[in-house]
Amino acid sequence: MIRLMIVDDHAVVRDGLKAVLSLVDDFDVVAEAGNGSEALERAQATNPDVVLMDIGMKGENGIEVARRMLDDNPERAVLMLTMHDGVEHAQRALKAGARGYVLKDSPSSDIIGAIRTVHGGGTYLSPAIAQALFRTPTARPVLSDREQQILVFLGEGQSSKHIANALDLSVRTVESHRQSIRRKLNLAGQAELIKYAVEHANGKGG
Repeated sequence: MIRLMIVDDHAVVRDGLKAVLSLVDDFDVVAEAGNGSEALERAQATNPDVVLMDIGMKGENGIEVARRMLDDNPERAVLMLTMHDGVEHAQRALKAGARGYVLKDSPSSDIIGAIRTVHGGGTYLSPAIAQALFRTPTARPVLSDREQQILVFLGEGQSSKHIANALDLSVRTVESHRQSIRRKLNLAGQAELIKYAVEHANGKGG
């Protein structure tokens, strides 16, 4: 079963999503939240595999909530589900660590497909967002702010234990971020990761 949490400040939206997703055999909606603090608490309590996160919530931006949630558990998949169709929102969400960005007016089959994709470790973007993003391709895959911090430390020759102490994270969390960096950059092993980190830290990586 894929354990889901729905985060949106409109109860009617949460109810609608829950009704649709509960019909899928291998989906289990284990929690819902109406704001950022509720989302962080319930994610810790229920440990969902995939979090569907709105952006424009009252009080706290969903992208920042996603960033904090992924700092706690980088293995969790966050899928932004929003009305915001601007490229800048999508770029910020991906930089924060979200694995997908889907518009709320997408067909339910697209949303279900997006959940399966991010749960499997892939990235999903609504077609309109993908077209806009890749009109100007970037030279380097999008790393989250935390991943970029860790990459700099690696380029300086620091160990996972040192990085964990410096960033107030667990060693396990640092190792998870290292795996995520390798996956995004398509690096085969630790040696390639360190080589890339050194080049990046010295400004040679482009």
